Amino acid sequence: MQSTLQNYIPKQAVPYVLNLLEQDGLVVKIKKERKTRHGDYRKLPNNKHQITINANLNSYRFLITLIHEIAHLEAFKKYGSAIKPHGKEWKHTFQHLMLPVLNPEVFPLQLLPLLAKHFKNPKASSDTDTQLALALKQFDEPNNKNYVFQVPLGKSFKLYNGRVFIKGKKRVKRIECVEVTTGKLYLFNPNAEVELVN
Repeated sequence: MQSTLQNYIPKQAVPYVLNLLEQDGLVVKIKKERKTRHGDYRKLPNNKHQITINANLNSYRFLITLIHEIAHLEAFKKYGSAIKPHGKEWKHTFQHLMLPVLNPEVFPLQLLPLLAKHFKNPKASSDTDTQLALALKQFDEPNNKNYVFQVPLGKSFKLYNGRVFIKGKKRVKRIECVEVTTGKLYLFNPNAEVELVN
């Protein structure tokens, strides 16, 4: 596992993460990109625990996602299975597990203030934190994707599944977008990754 992890997370975080992963019945699988999630945790029917993480994540996002999923396991072990998946018990556990790696030996200096702000009250996905998501994106492999909030008003974009939308006005937290073929209105997370259409 150590040699595999070194390909995906910052080198300085490997010993800490390996220590977190030394639990009976915990399996970590690295998956092809899934469009709807970076990773997930589940308890398997045989009472083992499985964490999956997308292989295409940059090393910083991979580390955050991996610890996010480990926090689910730790929170359920400590507080029981009746807790909310992203409730206060999980948030406290996630904060506690992230503290040892929130330093300049693991993360670039420009990310640390954003991470400190995010981990005051971590959300179910780091993608909902616009500033952090944009800062993490700069470490991705170059691609032709943009976030919905970067698309100019009235311009078209398409999703991974080929559906085309026109960007509309922003509501409080979401952006109104109209699907071109159906005329239906959808609300988008500003950080949804899309491809511009000329």
